[in-house]
Amino acid sequence: MDIKDFFFKMKPLKTDVIIDDTTLRDGIQMPGLATGPKEATKIAQLLNEIGVERIELFHYQEPDKKAAKLIAELKLDLRVAGWCRAVKEDIDSAVQCGFKEVGISHPVSEIHFKAKWPEKTHEQIIANLADVTEYAAKTCGLRTFVHGEDSTRADWELEKRIINTVADAGAECYRICDTVGIGLSDSNAPLPNGIPAKVVAAKKETRIKAIEVHAHDDFGNAVENTISAIKAASGVWDKIYASTTFLGIGERAGNAETEKVILNLYLHYGMKKFEGKTEKLKMTADYIGKATGYVVPPNKAIVGDYGFAHESGIHTHGVLNDPFTYEPYPPELVGNIRRLTIGKQSGKGVIKHKITEATGILPDDQIVAMVVERVKEIYANGRRASLKDEEFKKILRTMKILPENNCSC
Repeated sequence: MDIKDFFFKMKPLKTDVIIDDTTLRDGIQMPGLATGPKEATKIAQLLNEIGVERIELFHYQEPDKKAAKLIAELKLDLRVAGWCRAVKEDIDSAVQCGFKEVGISHPVSEIHFKAKWPEKTHEQIIANLADVTEYAAKTCGLRTFVHGEDSTRADWELEKRIINTVADAGAECYRICDTVGIGLSDSNAPLPNGIPAKVVAAKKETRIKAIEVHAHDDFGNAVENTISAIKAASGVWDKIYASTTFLGIGERAGNAETEKVILNLYLHYGMKKFEGKTEKLKMTADYIGKATGYVVPPNKAIVGDYGFAHESGIHTHGVLNDPFTYEPYPPELVGNIRRLTIGKQSGKGVIKHKITEATGILPDDQIVAMVVERVKEIYANGRRASLKDEEFKKILRTMKILPENNCSC
């Protein structure tokens, strides 16, 4: 069996997809997470190695400014942007930190307008955004993105007016922000929350040069919505930016996972720019978890410790004979490893395999049966968790199957 039998089947996308990772901005806004300058610098380096081409940073507190300086000193291949509000002081701060580009976040929905500026007219709100955008793009000479906060609940006529205004003011890219995750991936879904429809409408009805999608995961659809935007851009836009966070960390339910979007683009659409880079996904996940204080769920797709773990008799029997029975691609492709664990549902096949692994000797049926019975006793007495390798070896020592001096301690 070859991985090519199942993947690389979709026609190549007729748009360039640029991963714009915001782990160091939106990601660390997740409650309880934080990272220091050295850790942020290492994260930026790892993101560069997996194929991310642009990242987004905060730059208001001294540790953030130091991180921006350290990242700049690395001279990575990726672009680094400072995240700003629509105030000139934020643009000045970005310039002082040495950023060459910025993203200006600004609401575009009536919900936000009424909640944040009830005393202001649309004209006043838009005029301020235009002024700050022009200041960033033309006065300061920065590559400027404008992030349309709450885009998927915004009246299209109003949003279209905003997009054209910031385009004329010098913005290069407009970010469609599915701020509360209600966007729809269906190509037939209407505006404002039909994401494919918005991607197409922005090309046809606005003067903006580039488009971006930033999806939140409140409905669990962030990756789906991101991919739907990319597909909608194919043949319509020369390029589309995908704003993601590694592990999906971020506000509330988080964002589209960088690793999932990359792997989908590589395996399903054959996007060659990620070839040879996916092997570092697991390592990147482990480091980001450690650096930020985020506990990576063991069953997290692609990068979780249990992503390729097998315990039940049916699964372990299949994987021992042919890993493709219960694995879609080799774990090495994403830097993960296969784990065969022993638990309540384990059969004699995996126990025989683990005995051989521990002793280096193929056990006979009698020994296997004895160990199977011992494992059943353990779980009959209330054990729930899988047996760790050292626990299993201890059982083998107790049963005189493994010598006492064989210890990994």
